[in-house]
Amino acid sequence: MRQPIVYVDVSHVREGRLGELETAMNGLSRSVEANMPRVLSYGFFLDASRTTMTVVAVHPDSVSLEFHLDEGNEEFRKLADLIELSRIDVYGSVSNGVLDCLHRKAQMLGRGSVVIHDFHAGFAR
Repeated sequence: MRQPIVYVDVSHVREGRLGELETAMNGLSRSVEANMPRVLSYGFFLDASRTTMTVVAVHPDSVSLEFHLDEGNEEFRKLADLIELSRIDVYGSVSNGVLDCLHRKAQMLGRGSVVIHDFHAGFAR
């Protein structure tokens, strides 16, 4: 059985932009739900101080993540003035195409690092 791909990114919310970001998060979430049926889970989270946003997505495979990154690129671009990306962590094996997309996204949204965590042991049901 293939392991799902878990994508996590963390960003700093730019001062004074939280309201706009909340609107953008809702719109992006609805767009992903409507247009990317292979995405298993997709959520935006804010910390208690509402200054850090975390995105967590679960994809069945690298192909799904690559489609999401390609199709969502214009929507992600709209967030550039609202956040500064700190890091992207991906848990599971991804293609070189996904890796390229992740680095481009990190450059577009901030100075964030991209770290791929290879699966070692465990299971998915």
